[in-house]
Amino acid sequence: LLPDWSVCQEFLAGQVESIGESDHYWIGLTDAQSEGMWLWVDHSPLLENLTWWKYVPDDWKEHDPSGEDCVIYVGGKWADVSCSSSERRICFESRKVPQCLDAVVIGSGAGGLGLAVLLAKVGKKVLVLEQHSRAGGCCHTFSEKGFEFDVGIHYVGDLQESRPFRCLLDQLTNGQLQWEPLDNPFDRVVLGPPENRRTYPIYSGREHFAQELKKCFPGEDEAIDEFLRLTKKCDRGVWMMAVLKLLPFPLAKFLACTGLADCLSHFFRYGSRSLAEVVNGLTQNKDLRAVLCYVFGTYGKSPREASFSMHSLLMCHYLHGAWYPRGGASEIAYHMIPIIEKAGGAVLVRAPVNRILLNDNNKAIGVSVLKGQEEVHVQAPLVISDAGIFNTYNQLLPREVQKFPAIQKQLGMLRHGAGGLSVFLGLAGSKEELGLKAENHWIFSENNLDELMDDYLKGERDECVTRVPMVFAASPSAKDPTWEQRKPGKSTLSLVTFAPYEWFEEWKDGKVKNRGPDYTDVKKKIIQSLLEVVTHIFPKITDKIEYVDAGTAVTNQHYIAAPRGEFYGADHNTARFTADVCASIRPQTPVTNLFLTGQDLCSCGLAGALVGAMICGSAILNRNLYMDVTALNKKLKHANAKKAQ
Repeated sequence: LLPDWSVCQEFLAGQVESIGESDHYWIGLTDAQSEGMWLWVDHSPLLENLTWWKYVPDDWKEHDPSGEDCVIYVGGKWADVSCSSSERRICFESRKVPQCLDAVVIGSGAGGLGLAVLLAKVGKKVLVLEQHSRAGGCCHTFSEKGFEFDVGIHYVGDLQESRPFRCLLDQLTNGQLQWEPLDNPFDRVVLGPPENRRTYPIYSGREHFAQELKKCFPGEDEAIDEFLRLTKKCDRGVWMMAVLKLLPFPLAKFLACTGLADCLSHFFRYGSRSLAEVVNGLTQNKDLRAVLCYVFGTYGKSPREASFSMHSLLMCHYLHGAWYPRGGASEIAYHMIPIIEKAGGAVLVRAPVNRILLNDNNKAIGVSVLKGQEEVHVQAPLVISDAGIFNTYNQLLPREVQKFPAIQKQLGMLRHGAGGLSVFLGLAGSKEELGLKAENHWIFSENNLDELMDDYLKGERDECVTRVPMVFAASPSAKDPTWEQRKPGKSTLSLVTFAPYEWFEEWKDGKVKNRGPDYTDVKKKIIQSLLEVVTHIFPKITDKIEYVDAGTAVTNQHYIAAPRGEFYGADHNTARFTADVCASIRPQTPVTNLFLTGQDLCSCGLAGALVGAMICGSAILNRNLYMDVTALNKKLKHANAKKAQ
């Protein structure tokens, strides 16, 4: 009996239905043996009456003298291409798993890839498994209608040449990743409706930031100076977080429970104090309060419940400016993966881990990857999860292990973060034509941030989606100097806000990109609400929109395996940044040989995820990687200073 190739075509469509229509995938069809005689990889012939060619195969030889003897699936059609072309594979292949692994990492976000690179740098053979079709987690990009969109990296701070964080990123990418500074001001805080709109620019540089803010708020010099003094003290005290996570657990608990950690570190002294409490004690000016709190959207907690210490980290992170990766966010993973592969490891996509394998003593010994309806077991002496603490404990461990008191205690200390929502706009025109710059806009409908967010997040969906009170707006294309060469005459605009998972939960089991008319209607209402806001800020885009779509909490659940659609993992509330919680949530887990990395270990974002990787790597290698990076950074600074002479 011949196979039903129309069913195979449906299978291919089902495998790639969740990705962009311009993405390419090998489908295992070739005419390399005899031109025009197409064979599948099992040597069975192609049925000519059941083909889906995008165009007639022409064996074009301009780029490859050997011609085009292989086939890719793109946008529901087939196309012949050179067999030397670099394309993705649709399915996880067990034969790609390296032998004699030193570790397996679940998830290819920055925390997972970063940890794998750190281990690879000391000769460890690491396998990274990613459930999505692209590596990178929130650092990946996707394409639609000829536009390329970033999903999570909007801007990164603390990347001055002399900074340890820059040194770390250079080491993780072998110096191949380049960064482009944003404009100055890099952020603009917009408060109020169009008829009473106030815009406050945020400049880089400690002195410049303070000077410009004081110009906007005469008579508030003392409040601004005190805010900066407190944020700097908290930022300088964050070293204690790493100490608590790396010290032996009994000693870390002693420091936390006796209050010594609070005495030694301003970070923990202010960790349990809310952002609103501290800022409201500094000034009565409501606009200034909002401006000092505006960046709470980068970690997803409104000022009344956000930790002042967490907020301080973000303020200091961006105090000396903001940068964007040249070539887009996908460049981060692109330059990390070869380092892992060079050490004998691999990064495999479409490799969903469905459970962590344990031996009779409940020690982690590997993972199980779901390939179709079958399980493929991958053995490794260490299992490191970048899947998030909730996924790791609640989804990947056996039920009897989930009930361990130590695991339940850790889960009881944390909550899920807020559900994220993104809108992606593809625009006709260059950044100059559309008035787009390498900067971000934080737009709030008024200055009472807590009340705005409370009313919105706790209100009825159908009413609230028509009046979204907060939106982050930025143009990735305007930030990337390579964009115009890659995508001439096009631009993109990304809009980000929050929306509860409960608003979309009824569609979580629906088919991706086809969840039904009701779901589409809700998305349209949100898109319209946000467009009404941003077209006042960017009026030139109004009739230039060629593509628009929204990603909701269930979108995030599907693509980045966020259990409740959260951007930033575990909630960044005041409780999370107490010494007790920081000492308890550590890289070692109650399951022997199972470790945690990524943003749930420390804090969110690229920097937070990589800090998690550093702490996890330090625990695994039994050496202080922070000291290594600091020493290397000093050595490089000294060498550069000598060169300059």
